[in-house]
Amino acid sequence: MDYYRAYIFAMVVGYLFGSIPFALIIGKVFYKTDIREHGSGNLGATNAGRVLGKTAGITVTLLDVFKATIAMLFFYLFKQDALTILLAGLFATIGHAFPVFADFKGGKSVATWFGFNLGICSFILHNWWPFVIPIVIFFGVLYLSKYVSLSSMTATVAGALISFLFTYNGVYYTSLALLVVALFIVYRHRANIKRIQEKTESKISWM
Repeated sequence: MDYYRAYIFAMVVGYLFGSIPFALIIGKVFYKTDIREHGSGNLGATNAGRVLGKTAGITVTLLDVFKATIAMLFFYLFKQDALTILLAGLFATIGHAFPVFADFKGGKSVATWFGFNLGICSFILHNWWPFVIPIVIFFGVLYLSKYVSLSSMTATVAGALISFLFTYNGVYYTSLALLVVALFIVYRHRANIKRIQEKTESKISWM
């Protein structure tokens, strides 16, 4: 029963951490702007950067990454088992996509996926390569395509598949969790996929 209570507590804490809408908070507090009313209307870092500028975009990206990692760190510091730590990060990605503090309309969970992966690599696998490789893939695809959406989908799916190579003692549920979230990210990008096919998707100009 203690394990079940720990799992439920981890899911609740992770979800609440993930639900913090940093893009909305930063937009309203520092820019007097509700980014849900501009650009794509998405509460993710990409829309924050386009609407509020590069500084805001970078800040939101980092905050969205670390809210998953911090949720996992909380349980790691209290010596919880790997599954408890994993659930905290997994539900942070769910909270980011469906935040209770923002009418359940959030971002696409890309940055939070990277934070989830960082937590897995730091607190469960103790190996940073599964975190570094997807970052390299992301910027490589971004350099070639100039599409943030395509880079996000490619990096998260490839990163999840690559993570299977770094598991040990049969701890494949970490990779499965990453893959489920990555496929969810692809689903959330279905409008972007259509625009890429039609060649109307926005491209970055800074790389």
